[in-house]
Amino acid sequence: MQNYYQTLKERGFIEQVTDPEEMETLFGGEPVIAYIGFDPTAESLHVGSLIPIMALAHLQRHGHRPIALVGGGTALIGDPSGKKEMRPVLTHEQIRHNAEGLKKQLSRYMTLDNSRGFLLNNIDWLAPLNYIEFLRDIGRHFSVNRMLTAESVRQRLETGLSFIEFNYQLLQAYDFLHLYSHEHCLLQMGGADQWGNIVAGTDLIRRVRGGKAYGLTFPLIVTSSGEKMGKTAKGAVWLDPERTSPYEYYQFWINTDDRDVGRFLALFTYLPMERVRELSEKEGAELREVKEVLALEATAITHGREAAEQAKETSRNLFYGGGAQGETVPTATIDREKLIQGVEVYLLLVEAGLCQSRGEARRLIAQGGVTLNDSRIQSFDQKISLSDLKENALLLKIGKKRYKKVSVR
Repeated sequence: MQNYYQTLKERGFIEQVTDPEEMETLFGGEPVIAYIGFDPTAESLHVGSLIPIMALAHLQRHGHRPIALVGGGTALIGDPSGKKEMRPVLTHEQIRHNAEGLKKQLSRYMTLDNSRGFLLNNIDWLAPLNYIEFLRDIGRHFSVNRMLTAESVRQRLETGLSFIEFNYQLLQAYDFLHLYSHEHCLLQMGGADQWGNIVAGTDLIRRVRGGKAYGLTFPLIVTSSGEKMGKTAKGAVWLDPERTSPYEYYQFWINTDDRDVGRFLALFTYLPMERVRELSEKEGAELREVKEVLALEATAITHGREAAEQAKETSRNLFYGGGAQGETVPTATIDREKLIQGVEVYLLLVEAGLCQSRGEARRLIAQGGVTLNDSRIQSFDQKISLSDLKENALLLKIGKKRYKKVSVR
């Protein structure tokens, strides 16, 4: 099997590495334990977290052992990295609730049985720390001058950085030291904005334990259109099916920009790179089929093969005019009384959540981009009534990519 580090390089996962030559040697021998931290700031992760998740999953598939670290302790502080202002302070109860959600979610991508993989929470070793002892034993190894040069700190100095956030780097470095000492963890991985924190950890291990540890960061994934990965007009694309349905998740991937398809096949699927390169060469009309492969494989990893196949079938039915036959189509409801009286279609678009405002709805209708049950809407004030129902529902479409099934209650 290919060396894990080579796999990451080939698939485009690597931004920076502490010791490139040694890293390849490291993964050529005994199984390696590596970790990535996940902040429990919400009860679900979103697509923006898939790069670290996939990196840990590949690690395990190569015979190494991942640690998925839930930051129950550091979430009480708040990571300033990549933030223009201080994160909202969460309560202990909120963090515990979110941490439980992340545990269940991460377990879908890798085996976390305390043998082949571990799921840990840093609240377990951070909470018992004595502040004075921590400053004496750990804080003395940190230079404030050096901390101020970290990108995550420099960006915040203009808008203000609280003292509590300034401590974050010490705590993350201590996490690495703890995992190195107690779990023989040799590698920390994370997003590009974590480079300063990761290097602080490798330095702390060298100073306190005289040991050698490694760091690796992933690139910030930006689409070819310049948008941050995982952001849509409707907000974040969540990994929780209750927040983003398998159908909506599938649609996110199938709507990938043509220029990003090959890169995303390498990053977000387990397809062999030979197959990725073969698919990446396709152009024109064939790209629709390639996007179906990307959407199917990515959705199967997060929601299971059955849900992915169902989302594909639903998408095809809608795309090729077969109607809303699948159960995974995003759905809204409307009171029967409203349809008895008749409701203007532009108001229905807003109520169904397809448009953010009445102005947007009227503009899209004027542009000819809205259909009801596959018939084009001609006027913004066209009234929709019970006579428009098909199988007790309405199918609203905006273009070819946005759909909503409106059921009557």
